[in-house]
Amino acid sequence: MKDKTIMLGNEALARGAFEAGVKVSAAYPGTPSTEVSENIVQYKEHIYSEWSPNEKVAVEVAIGASLSGVRALASMKHVGLNVAADPLYTASYIGVNGGLVLIVADDPGLYSSQNEQDTRAVARAAKVPLLEPSDSMEAKEFLKFAYDMSEKYDTPVIVRTTTRLAHSQGMVELSDRQEIPDRPYEKNIAKNVMMPGNAKGRHVFVEEREHRMAEEGCEFPVNRVEYNDRSVGVITSGIPYQYVKEALPKASVLKLGLINPLPRRLIEEFAASVDKLYVVEELDPIIEEQVRSWGIDVIGKEIFTVQGEYSANMLRSAVLGEAQDFDAPAQAPARPPILCPGCPHRSTFYVLNKLKMHAAGDIGCYTLGAVSPLSVVDTTVCMGASISTLHGIEKARGSEFIRDWVAVIGDSTFMHTGINSLMNMVYNQSKATVLILDNSTTGMTGHQDHAATGRTLMGDHTYAIDIMGICSAMGVPSVRMVHAFAVDELEKAVREETAKDELSVIVVKEPCALLDKSPVTVQYRINQDVCKRCGMCMRPGCPAITKAADGTISVNDTLCNGCGLCGSICSFGAIERVEV
Repeated sequence: MKDKTIMLGNEALARGAFEAGVKVSAAYPGTPSTEVSENIVQYKEHIYSEWSPNEKVAVEVAIGASLSGVRALASMKHVGLNVAADPLYTASYIGVNGGLVLIVADDPGLYSSQNEQDTRAVARAAKVPLLEPSDSMEAKEFLKFAYDMSEKYDTPVIVRTTTRLAHSQGMVELSDRQEIPDRPYEKNIAKNVMMPGNAKGRHVFVEEREHRMAEEGCEFPVNRVEYNDRSVGVITSGIPYQYVKEALPKASVLKLGLINPLPRRLIEEFAASVDKLYVVEELDPIIEEQVRSWGIDVIGKEIFTVQGEYSANMLRSAVLGEAQDFDAPAQAPARPPILCPGCPHRSTFYVLNKLKMHAAGDIGCYTLGAVSPLSVVDTTVCMGASISTLHGIEKARGSEFIRDWVAVIGDSTFMHTGINSLMNMVYNQSKATVLILDNSTTGMTGHQDHAATGRTLMGDHTYAIDIMGICSAMGVPSVRMVHAFAVDELEKAVREETAKDELSVIVVKEPCALLDKSPVTVQYRINQDVCKRCGMCMRPGCPAITKAADGTISVNDTLCNGCGLCGSICSFGAIERVEV
């Protein structure tokens, strides 16, 4: 009997990569996809895995591995696919040698993302097949099927997941690893070199491939018809399938695993066999619009939302019109996001707030500098955009306008796409100031390493890219480093650099407070006899510092980790350092 175990969706995808015989895996961490690579590491004897600087590089690494003849994987979240779009669209034309699969995790409900874009639309535009599993077992098996598809049809394949699947657990039956022989590499300029003359021929191939997969996909095991009461039929896929089965247990269901290209004949046969047909899909009407274009009458987004996650209760209400007869769950008190106690970013934002600066922000923990009481970050667009945005503001309004502006970007994000943006500033003669908040990790996604930390995903020690050295080598005229909790020095540096008539970079360096797992040995206490209750210590918004109804300010010793920021800004010496 085969072993069975409970796995997260991401863990099951990693297991699928192992069982499919994958040999190379590349990724950039991004919730909700991060744990795929973190689980692949346990198979390091069989799979080389890496954190790449960004998703574009990760996909290009996987393309290279595939062209050499082995099965390869690239993993990312949905907005990471935007970064990787350039190689993906061309890889669709080139095809594969060894199987090539991209795992892309969408985020309906915006749990950790800046938008709710739908990867299924990207797959259609890139003319790349897309599979969507509904549970952990399917996640593993669909990934294995994706490699068979990839090699059979000479195409990269996307396996789409969502936050709910990635972070939900399910029973998984384990199988042995397939030892897939390396395919021989053969030089093929017409297939692998995408200049216009070659690409024209490959485009013909891609269109023929789409038609072939749409027809043969009708027989794929990833698609399943479940006939019950034929008065109501539902076409669905992914996690929404689970909601359909709970909310409409008597309905007939066409569960699609192949979302692009859609298996038209199978859908038409199912539609003809039911009286009323619904399409239940989260986010955009990707399936619905295509089915309607074939002249099939369906009910879809006129009763279902294009925003957020679905639920069984929502389907009952929309389809059956049922008023829910249960008490609504108690609402938890609102808990706005906030930087952790001891976060080195807090001191930076405190200084910027004090100086009444504006900050062009980026993607990472430091995005929280936008919320009260710090309220410093004015913009957040995408990875690396802080530097480019500030450059655009300067070129639009002049160098004097940006004297009270800076860009803030983390070390991992700087390595991701910030380097190119800073290069643009150097080339186009910017006179702005960039703060690189170096906390020695990729913090928001759970402390992954990157090219400047000196350690690889597989745990090997390596050369740590010198961020200050890169900035200097590119020609930034003024580069300096300040420790985050040296508040006076940091304030002095910001004042001096923003006053200069030249481009400058301040590397604000201090490790993330959560990297040090050793017990806290130093904390801070407020001497109530000295405290003036001025509230200065509360301005950085540290959650360890609270104010009682009577105005008494105190430090919660269960949260304080001894960073010392509060003590450094108290003008009355009321906050004392104590050994614990």
